[in-house]
Amino acid sequence: MRKYLPKNIIHLTNKFAEGSNSPLEVTKSAFNDAEKFKNLNAFIKLTKKLAYDSATESTRRYSEKRTKGPLDGVTIAIKDNFCTKGIHTTCASKMLEDFVPPYNATIYERLLNNGAILIGKTNMDEFAMGSGCVDSIYGPSKNIWSKNLENDEWRIAGGSSGGSALAVASGVCYASIGSDTGGSVRNPASYCGVIGLKPTYGLVSRHGLIPLVNSMDVPGIFARTVSDCTTILNCVSGPDMRDATTIKMQYQPINLPLPEQIDISKFRVGVPKEYHCEQLSKDVLETWQKVAGLLENEGAIVKQVSLPHTAASIYVYSILNQCEVASNMAKYDGIEYGHRADYDCSTEEFYAKSRAHGFNEIVKGRILAGNFFLLRKNYKNFFEKALKVRRLITEDFTKVFEGSPAERIDVLLTPTTLTEAPLYKEFITASNRDQCAVQDFCTQPCNMAGIPAISLPIRLSANGLPISLQIMSNKFNEKLLLTFARWLENQFEFNCLYNRELYEI
Repeated sequence: MRKYLPKNIIHLTNKFAEGSNSPLEVTKSAFNDAEKFKNLNAFIKLTKKLAYDSATESTRRYSEKRTKGPLDGVTIAIKDNFCTKGIHTTCASKMLEDFVPPYNATIYERLLNNGAILIGKTNMDEFAMGSGCVDSIYGPSKNIWSKNLENDEWRIAGGSSGGSALAVASGVCYASIGSDTGGSVRNPASYCGVIGLKPTYGLVSRHGLIPLVNSMDVPGIFARTVSDCTTILNCVSGPDMRDATTIKMQYQPINLPLPEQIDISKFRVGVPKEYHCEQLSKDVLETWQKVAGLLENEGAIVKQVSLPHTAASIYVYSILNQCEVASNMAKYDGIEYGHRADYDCSTEEFYAKSRAHGFNEIVKGRILAGNFFLLRKNYKNFFEKALKVRRLITEDFTKVFEGSPAERIDVLLTPTTLTEAPLYKEFITASNRDQCAVQDFCTQPCNMAGIPAISLPIRLSANGLPISLQIMSNKFNEKLLLTFARWLENQFEFNCLYNRELYEI
């Protein structure tokens, strides 16, 4: 393990408090590693001056014993679709290449208020439309578990928040922030061997998150341990008057029990039969079965459950995604927002050329599809029907979590992704739409239901790549979800920093 990295955030801040390490030293090491791993293309922009200034202030606060909060001096990274005042926020798109926000996203503001140090803005698929982190104007991000980073032989990092996952998996940062619309935090977390948490919709403010799908977007958290995920969640959750979709009740911080204090026999675990699909790899299936067997042997109640509308879920997600994309992208016209084409022409032609130059083919394709579904003649057959099936998908989850006492379960256990991280050359043989349909199969249903989920790395595949499982629970049931995840984490003790590729790059 990298010598300067204590196990988790609590250990790190304890070292700061006792004076055996300092935020300035950790920040310097973070930038050294960011430079070492620059060929992974995890970062769009490094914020060196801001970070060193923040680290200097944090070091002084520790010497004066007046820290800001539990994240004082902790290195973080943020996906480049969260607004950061005075720092370019591009969404990895030419359309916003020169955009510098005049305000901070709420989640970033709360991290700063707790003393966190921003190392940089991370790479992503353009406007978060993708599942590989390969469709960025700054180039693709490459998975740190790749055996070969040359030509097209490298593994994808997963998307759309691949850069944020790499920032944690490489040891550059202790935690990072991504956005999760259909699995964009959990998917790259799975491929990069880190923990990815998607909270309940409305628990964490979306203010300052440049929207993809307003009704499904959720700020998510990457970390190397469940306790670190919990620490970050406690700092960023709660009501926000600038986001009407956040919870109105005061957030109660989560205090997790120690792993040895968790009685796993009290948990009722559901294994949905619909997630056992044709594309599921042998390694992932064996891991799923192994964990289910372990839970049963330890006294937990493990039972098969049914989520009957799972097969329709990916189609519903695709339609609703594209409809909301069409609406959200309408404002980028070259006048009010975004890239402005340099043409002396009519207003209509100016709009068209600005958007044609500013968006990539994937974004333009989703805009066209969304507007097609929203045409008056198609509205009822596509958009309205998709909304009705979305309600049925939500009811599937409600039935398993809130059914009769004899039938209800506490958590669902599923794969996160169907396979290990694919090779880039294999990934690009299918279209963005088809890849999203495969990569998001297990993750997008919970976005439509608004429930929390976490991806937890379990073991390595036969090819030496991370295999993760997903745990889901009922709305606002993060404490139970994280408690269960912490017990599992303790059983397998997966640590991405033992990745030998870290030391060979």
